[in-house]
Amino acid sequence: MTRSLQATLITAGLLVLSGCGGGAPVTGMAPATGDVISIAVGPCFGFCPVYRAQISPGGSIVFTGEGHTEVLGERRREAGTSVYMALAADLAAYRPADGAEQRVECDVAISDTSRYTITWRRPDGGEAVATHQSRCSGGPGQKLDTILQALPARLGIAAWAKQVTRRGVSRG
Repeated sequence: MTRSLQATLITAGLLVLSGCGGGAPVTGMAPATGDVISIAVGPCFGFCPVYRAQISPGGSIVFTGEGHTEVLGERRREAGTSVYMALAADLAAYRPADGAEQRVECDVAISDTSRYTITWRRPDGGEAVATHQSRCSGGPGQKLDTILQALPARLGIAAWAKQVTRRGVSRG
């Protein structure tokens, strides 16, 4: 067999095999689906950290430090699907119906503490929103407080969200 004929047969074989894949790239993983969860931590009467943390179903995290945080501005990191799934499961009991905004109640709420706004954004753009005043002494909000206080460590953003008091920057 001549080299020319061998090259032609190899090329033909590769062309036939390349058509077997169906044209879709193989990544080894199905795309993650679900709501993007965004948690905004609002100001308090003092120097509480103000930031927003967002996690996608695939585990991508976007942190935006807005005030009194070690990092101001946007940072990104990958936490993995398992972190998303665990957080989504923990927050599921507090998720209102699609299109609704609901407050998670406390037996006694302290008014000068940070306010949390949790937003579940569906792929089609629909949202559900829950709000919560931190430092809840009882009721459904007390367990949510525990989940939210652990959030920076769970998402791997604790160093970015760390409270910092900067000279010349006012409270709130």
